Amino acid sequence: MTTSRIDYATVSPDIYKAFGAVHMAVHKGSLPKALIDLVYLRVSQINGCAFCIDMHSRDLLKAGLPVDKLVLVPVWHEAGAVFSTRERAALAWAESVTRVAETGVPDADYAAAAAEFGDKELADLSYAIALMNAFNRFGVSFRVAPAAAIAAAKA
Repeated sequence: MTTSRIDYATVSPDIYKAFGAVHMAVHKGSLPKALIDLVYLRVSQINGCAFCIDMHSRDLLKAGLPVDKLVLVPVWHEAGAVFSTRERAALAWAESVTRVAETGVPDADYAAAAAEFGDKELADLSYAIALMNAFNRFGVSFRVAPAAAIAAAKA
């Protein structure tokens, strides 16, 4: 990992591994990987984490997400049928929870998410959102360079 500040994973490996274990648990949970990765991307866009935006965009493209859909993630609410009802509910929940200081996560947002996801799914989705918010704070705080920037610097 290239950073312009400390390499947090190297200097604090035990805690980094614990975050990795949560990441693995999220992916073994009740939600499809594609939905989790979509939420990871949206959370990272909100938080401005270049490393995570780059990584999750690449992951989604490798998994077969059409470019047309990828570029509309920041404006999913205006993209109509491009996103399924379930994806729209997950993205709306991700935005409300990520912006908790602004939104307070209103009852209406909870009700909309709970109408689409069962209790375990909603808990798993919320863990995924919280985890990505944490990782974004590391990526932004320690200026973790995205793969695209590393490749451009080598060119």
